[in-house]
Amino acid sequence: MQNFKQKNIISLWFSWHFFEAPRSLLSIWRNFFSFGLDFFSIPILIMTLFSPWRKYKWNYPRGFDPRGYLETFISNMFSRLIGAVCRLFLVITGVVVEVLVLVIGAITILIWMAMPLILILLITLVFLT
Repeated sequence: MQNFKQKNIISLWFSWHFFEAPRSLLSIWRNFFSFGLDFFSIPILIMTLFSPWRKYKWNYPRGFDPRGYLETFISNMFSRLIGAVCRLFLVITGVVVEVLVLVIGAITILIWMAMPLILILLITLVFLT
């Protein structure tokens, strides 16, 4: 409490605006980034990229049945292909969202840091015109 009494309001604002608030913004930015990774399950989807879609897989027939083996093989490959396409779509969507979070977060922090300068420039333009 005594630390606040010794500083004037301008130095308190300066330390808040340029040190404390950006630290909070970085924490919020990190939370958004980790939420996107968790929401889209990007690491899990990459690890299971070629797994069968919804675990649909057919068992191979017993005995010697070339046609049955071929049907089962093609069905299992289609299931894996559908799974890969759906997972790849989700991974690409998640990566695009993560890039947007990265860009919007960087722009937000840059605007926050430049806000006092922008305010001074706007006030100067109003009084000079």
